[in-house]
Amino acid sequence: MNFIPGFILGLVAIPLFLKIANLFGFFAIVHECEAQVFTLFGKVVGTLQEPGLHIPMFKFGPKALLFPFFGKNYKVDTALRQHYLRRLMVNSEEGTPMGVGIWYEKQVIDPVAYLFTNSNPEASLDANVTSATISVLSNLEMEKMLEDRHSLSRTVRETVSPLSEKWGYRLGSVYIRKVAFTDELMVENITEKVVKRLVQVTSAMKQDGENRVGLIRSETAKKVSTKMAEAAAARPRIVGETLNAIAAEDTEILEAVMDVMETEQLLSSNAPVEIIPANGTNVLIQLGAETSASTRAPSPTEPPPIPS
Repeated sequence: MNFIPGFILGLVAIPLFLKIANLFGFFAIVHECEAQVFTLFGKVVGTLQEPGLHIPMFKFGPKALLFPFFGKNYKVDTALRQHYLRRLMVNSEEGTPMGVGIWYEKQVIDPVAYLFTNSNPEASLDANVTSATISVLSNLEMEKMLEDRHSLSRTVRETVSPLSEKWGYRLGSVYIRKVAFTDELMVENITEKVVKRLVQVTSAMKQDGENRVGLIRSETAKKVSTKMAEAAAARPRIVGETLNAIAAEDTEILEAVMDVMETEQLLSSNAPVEIIPANGTNVLIQLGAETSASTRAPSPTEPPPIPS
């Protein structure tokens, strides 16, 4: 139980000691994406940019003990930041007012220049990017302004980078993200023209498709009719060759085949068939007489026949 007072004393004394040591500048903690600039009597002594625990006395000498009393420690954020400027007004070569949006990256690479070269480097960088964008895009052809945004973005970056480096900034990627029309009437006119053009292109594509389909159908019908004609022409030739071969072998078989074919034709025609006995001479005479009597009209004075 004797260690409890010492443990409690350590819990209180260690944080208090670290607080006093930090207050008198015995150590400094540099975080990620951070730089610390130390000044003494208004002059820059040095910077710490490596993340971790540092002892200023080892880097700057005994004068580091005077920082808390006669100097100052500036903490600068060196992380990569992104910014977007909206609706920058430019005029095309045709005099059309356009709204431009530009996106860019920026990062502090020189903390001393960032702190003491310019009193407001962020606003100055935004103004510099704005002026460079307007100067590069003004009086350009509308087509080039809308299509060549990659090359125009590189031109803006090359224009802004030298001055931004003097202020401690490094300009990263620059990209013109949006080029829009600001005149609503012009937007409506362009939209109407685009819609009409789309309708025209759509109808042309539809007509071309119908023409192609019709051409394919006609070619297919031509090929089918050709094949059908060839098949129809081949059938009589094959049947004739077969019958000639049968006739060369046996004439009786040919006669039997012809009889069968004739019978099939009669059956398929649905014609009435009358069967007459082989010795049917009297029957033919009676049929002829009945036919002539039925076709002959009775005289007015002659009474109609009495049925038996």
